[in-house]
Amino acid sequence: MPNVSFVPHAADRLTAVLAQLKTYLGEKISTNHAVCEAHSHGEALDLARMPAAVIFAQTTEDVSTALAICHAAYVPVVAFGAGTSVEGHVTPPEHAISLDLSRMTEVLQVNAADMDCRVQAGLTRQDLNARLRDTGLFFPVDPGGEATLGGMCATRASGTAAVHYGTMKENVLGLTVVMANGEVIKTGGRVRKSATGYDLTSLFVGSEGTLGIITEIQLRLHGIPEQLSAAICQFENLEDAVRTAVEIIQAGVPIARVELMDDVQMAASIRYSGLDELRPITTLFFEFAGAPASVREQVAVTEMLAGDNNGLGFAWADTPDERNRLWKARHNAFWAVKALCPGARVISTDCIVPISRLAELIVGVKADIQASGLQAAILGHVGDGNFHTLIITDDSPEGYGQALELDRRIVARALELEGSCSGEHGVGLGKLEFLEREHGEPALTVMRTLKVALDPRNILNPGKLLPEGLAYIG
Repeated sequence: MPNVSFVPHAADRLTAVLAQLKTYLGEKISTNHAVCEAHSHGEALDLARMPAAVIFAQTTEDVSTALAICHAAYVPVVAFGAGTSVEGHVTPPEHAISLDLSRMTEVLQVNAADMDCRVQAGLTRQDLNARLRDTGLFFPVDPGGEATLGGMCATRASGTAAVHYGTMKENVLGLTVVMANGEVIKTGGRVRKSATGYDLTSLFVGSEGTLGIITEIQLRLHGIPEQLSAAICQFENLEDAVRTAVEIIQAGVPIARVELMDDVQMAASIRYSGLDELRPITTLFFEFAGAPASVREQVAVTEMLAGDNNGLGFAWADTPDERNRLWKARHNAFWAVKALCPGARVISTDCIVPISRLAELIVGVKADIQASGLQAAILGHVGDGNFHTLIITDDSPEGYGQALELDRRIVARALELEGSCSGEHGVGLGKLEFLEREHGEPALTVMRTLKVALDPRNILNPGKLLPEGLAYIG
């Protein structure tokens, strides 16, 4: 493996590293301005910074070569998938290289009898399910966007189906990870459980590219349900809708999805997605899955609970086209809100609390929004206590500052109710300020100790996930 002599200045180290990377990776590395600009940010444009170069890896060996060279010269590397993260995860530090895994799209193995598969990290959930179509299996974790599966692992993604199928944490069996010095390790395996060694798979899932770079994933698959039914129920009162969702979970109904949109979000989605048959009031979106008898039972209990909480009746979407129309509207929620005020900015934030505290939190957040003078929509995966606020603000520093202040009030409410500052967006740069309050300094010291042990030169996505403090060097 090549060796780059250490020189004191970051720019000089970078120049030497780029020369070696071009020798070993050839056309897989680009310094084109447009390419670098596209890798300067995720969906949080205020957190943009240009990388010095972009590497388009195609194999684990490519990633290993790149990290070995960069590690020797103390050059930072930031993994990049689809660029859909919203908390600044993929924004490079100064004098850094962006390592794009989006060309690593192979399905390496499908084990239909064991209901698992192995894929490269650049494959998207949508592409995987298209390739699984003839097997009777699918991968259920659905964050909504065109995220790569490697990125979903790195951010411990969740989504609309997590209430039934779990998050990435529950659906990853093993990983191939390239460590900071280029060494390749494998974690976990194909078995459903193991009682040997530390759980390294769980360590890397959610580590946001700060401990190693994930290149392959062993995923748990699920059988396509025998029957799928979708419905919506509208409510005059926001608290009634939230209470319904909470009671469904508390009653043990194995519902596949339960999503909430408040009145602001519904007004935007009706206009953007053509849901003209609905009113702009708080709405729950349901999906029921399973054997026909099980679905009938789920529906009966859900309709009873909604009725007890002043629900206005169910409207059903039983055909694939009708279901897809509803869920496409849910997935397009961000763009629907953005279309309300052309030229404005939309800041997306999320938090999560125990489901018994969810109504208290959402009602409080609605009051915070009204007090702020800003317009904002509330939506979310209320079946597991997670929701999002889409804050509309002027596209100016002052407007952005107002949105961030509202974001801080929302997160403070969640933490007071024993929640977390993020249920699925992750930390990146955007949530750093809340980590000490949520976890406490002793726990952060343990996290920093792990970071130093696995990435002693602090080249892997430096400055993300962990606020600076003791044991944090590089």
